[in-house]
Amino acid sequence: MASKREPSPSMRMRKIALVICEGETEERYINLLKKWYKSPIRIISHIEGTKITQSLVDNRTRELKLSKYDKVHTFLMYDMDVPSINEKLLACKAEKLLSNPCFEIWLLLHAKDQKSPITTDVLINKLKKSATVWKNYAKSDFTNTQEAFLKSNTNTATSRAKDLKELQNPSTGVYKLIELLKSNTS
Repeated sequence: MASKREPSPSMRMRKIALVICEGETEERYINLLKKWYKSPIRIISHIEGTKITQSLVDNRTRELKLSKYDKVHTFLMYDMDVPSINEKLLACKAEKLLSNPCFEIWLLLHAKDQKSPITTDVLINKLKKSATVWKNYAKSDFTNTQEAFLKSNTNTATSRAKDLKELQNPSTGVYKLIELLKSNTS
């Protein structure tokens, strides 16, 4: 006869990456990372928009119903083109994956280097001209060709992003999440 006791929780530590992000483009990219990196890290994303605060970060972490064996890496993936949000972001205790001026700087770095300051509108236009795969770029939607381009050029983008000065225009911290995922797949 089978036992009716609840199975005991695993004694192994689960690693969870909680990524709180601004919008759908960031969430779509996070879903790509889940697909590409068969990492032991469970990635959870929440779109929170402009209402980000430390208490919201704490609440989202608690909602994961963590056991004492879980390890959570909390990330904030936001654009820095709205100054009033920047103050809130910098006050939060979480790893910052901030992109200045916007997330598309990370996409552009897959195709070409960008060292001089740039506005969001100019950046989007430059992205669309940077490689043929970006010609018809639409926010929050990646074609299969764009996904393949991103995957094959991630190391290049990471190297270029590391050469930029954090929080300055242009810059992005998205590579930090990539490095965490890579370190856990080997």
